[in-house]
Amino acid sequence: MDNILFAFGLTLFAGLSTGIGSALAFFTKKTNTKFLAASLGFSAGVMIYVSMVEIFVKAQESLVAELGLKAGSWLTVASFFGGMLIMALVDKTIPSGENPHDMYKVEDIEETKGPVDDKLMRTGVFTALAVAIHNFPEGLATFISAIHDPAMAVPIAVAIAIHNIPEGIAISVPIYYATGDRKKAFLYSFLSGLAEPIGALIGYLILMPFITDLTFGIIFGSIAGIMVYISLDELLPSAQEYGEHHLSIYGAIAGMAVMAVSLLLLV
Repeated sequence: MDNILFAFGLTLFAGLSTGIGSALAFFTKKTNTKFLAASLGFSAGVMIYVSMVEIFVKAQESLVAELGLKAGSWLTVASFFGGMLIMALVDKTIPSGENPHDMYKVEDIEETKGPVDDKLMRTGVFTALAVAIHNFPEGLATFISAIHDPAMAVPIAVAIAIHNIPEGIAISVPIYYATGDRKKAFLYSFLSGLAEPIGALIGYLILMPFITDLTFGIIFGSIAGIMVYISLDELLPSAQEYGEHHLSIYGAIAGMAVMAVSLLLLV
């Protein structure tokens, strides 16, 4: 039971970091692009390394033990790319022009006392919806990882939390720009992050009764694919949109190194 509560706590922490991004947008006057670029790169490094070196391998071990070397290996690879396909389909559900991959800066906020700008409001609301859709499988990934290996799940949750911060800014800026209402902008950002623990809850209610070595291997293989896709499609491109290409790469390498050392300490 304690393990389950810990897993829910991690997903809640990761998801609600969109609220941190929203708060940063209102209480800082300038975006620290170098910090965000390095942090997003760091998150990508953590997620790619742990996915390929740890999660994929654990999925393969589980499936090979159940199905044999050949069938287990094939199903591991199929699950990995299936996770990528899931995230690609999630992206396809989001209207073009309202994708959370568009980065905003704190400087983009302007005080406005006039009527609500419907177009900007629509952008903000759809961005919040898009972030919520993305957060759902991320919450499931964090939760399942925490159930199986809490020590491994902590850096995953931190990496997801870091990448949710600029998404919180991306939600807050257009809504605040449209309405001049800080509370409304923060609320939309906060609520979008709740999709992460909701994803964990649905995973717990639907998947937990059916967890066997076979289903665990498939789910873990899919999680590896989901996290690699997020890293390549969101984290690294977002980091480079802040104009700090080399910092994002240095951050990615540092993330891999930290994850490697942390895993070695558990050996």
